Amino acid sequence: MLKIKTLFLIFLSSSSFSFAQNCTCESNFQWVKKTFEENDAGYQYMIDKKGIPAYQAHNNEFLSKIKNVKSDTECQQTLYEWLKFFRSGHISIKMIEKDNQQAQPQPAVSAIDSKTETVKLDLKKFEKEVVSKKDTDIEGIWEVDPYTIGIKKFGDVYKGFIIKSGAENWKPYELKLTFNADKTKGTYYLRNKTGQEIHNMRLVGKNYLEINDFTMKRVSPKFEKEEGIETYYQAILAQKPFLKELNKTTLLLRIPSFNGALKKDIDSVITANQSKIESTENLIIDIRYNGGGSDNSFSKIIPYLYTNPIRSVRTQLYSTKLNNQRMLDFYDNYQKYGMPVEEREYLKKAYDKLSKNLGKFVSLQDDGNIVGINKMDKITPYPKNVGIIINEGNGSTAEEFLLAAKQSKKVKLFGTTTAGVLDISNMYFVNSPCNEFKLGYSLSKSFRIPDMAIDGKGIQPDYFIDKTIPDYQWIDFVNDVLN
Repeated sequence: MLKIKTLFLIFLSSSSFSFAQNCTCESNFQWVKKTFEENDAGYQYMIDKKGIPAYQAHNNEFLSKIKNVKSDTECQQTLYEWLKFFRSGHISIKMIEKDNQQAQPQPAVSAIDSKTETVKLDLKKFEKEVVSKKDTDIEGIWEVDPYTIGIKKFGDVYKGFIIKSGAENWKPYELKLTFNADKTKGTYYLRNKTGQEIHNMRLVGKNYLEINDFTMKRVSPKFEKEEGIETYYQAILAQKPFLKELNKTTLLLRIPSFNGALKKDIDSVITANQSKIESTENLIIDIRYNGGGSDNSFSKIIPYLYTNPIRSVRTQLYSTKLNNQRMLDFYDNYQKYGMPVEEREYLKKAYDKLSKNLGKFVSLQDDGNIVGINKMDKITPYPKNVGIIINEGNGSTAEEFLLAAKQSKKVKLFGTTTAGVLDISNMYFVNSPCNEFKLGYSLSKSFRIPDMAIDGKGIQPDYFIDKTIPDYQWIDFVNDVLN
């Protein structure tokens, strides 16, 4: 992400400029196309890579698709597919009306309630049978917020039914999920009682059952905890950072996101465990599925990784009237964005420099260098070894963190290749003329391009963790290597 000041990491929305339209999907497409072509920092870069004929063919194909669109939702999906010609990340198109509708209160009880199947059984008898079970199959009682669910096999079919519910429209004994005996086909009913096909199911260890995007924890029968699996789920389901001692020589630091709102939590965890970190030989940092946020969020971690000056390749902003409006809005509303008053002078200076260079890429660094070098006063003796766990869910600021971290002699990356969404960044959001859609595009381009491009490639691990090692064993694997 942009390494100038924290202010640039704020995603800002703006009203769109005037563009006469009839508010059809085709007219919205023409607005998205024009706005993106004129303002996105990565537009020309990708045109140069793929060529004008490929772009023209892409436009012709999607114009044909858009003429046959039947709904706003289909229009939104088609517009997003058009944007993916340029890159897979730091692009967005959302329906504004849909956002508004989601904000409206929903009825407590769905109209489908009257059709909900109920499972007929003696609950007390089922609970007694479950308690005495010795085998670790999926029959039993499970929890997933806000439900307690019983799963019982009836002939060749497993049925999951509500025992307790924190959702008003779900009542005891109502059918929550069902699947066949070989677990290849089934249905899970969402909170609004809409059926969702079960496309993924696995029993992890003895106590966890994954169904699609839900993870259920076993309540009964009771089996002993499997420490490695417990740690995995504690990490992967965490909403906030935490630090855990795995053994006398190894600590685990889990950071699910570098969102600016979590900076205080990250700093707090590190401060509270400073003595542990500074006296423990190995540190594992698990950032799987950390999609980014603010560079400032990882600033307190870097001193523990540091061994030599860290070189950070900087970015440049693409100057257009629409793009520069963001800087002016920062200047006019600095208090709204939590910026100190002393930064207003810098904001005005930056706006003036951008405005004088319309149509150009502009570096706002006073020294004019394309690389920043971070030198620290000391190297902490502990941790001696740092293993960072990564996967395809890491992008943006998470990749910026990895580029800095991997320059340390202490650090090795473990896992799979990251998402590769970093070079074109700093998103800006504008409303379509009829306020039907909100387009998100990018304002900055890294000086890494083309020699060290990350977009579309990702960052590779030093230790590739292949598919013979399941994800719930990755922490154990790294622990074994470091020890």
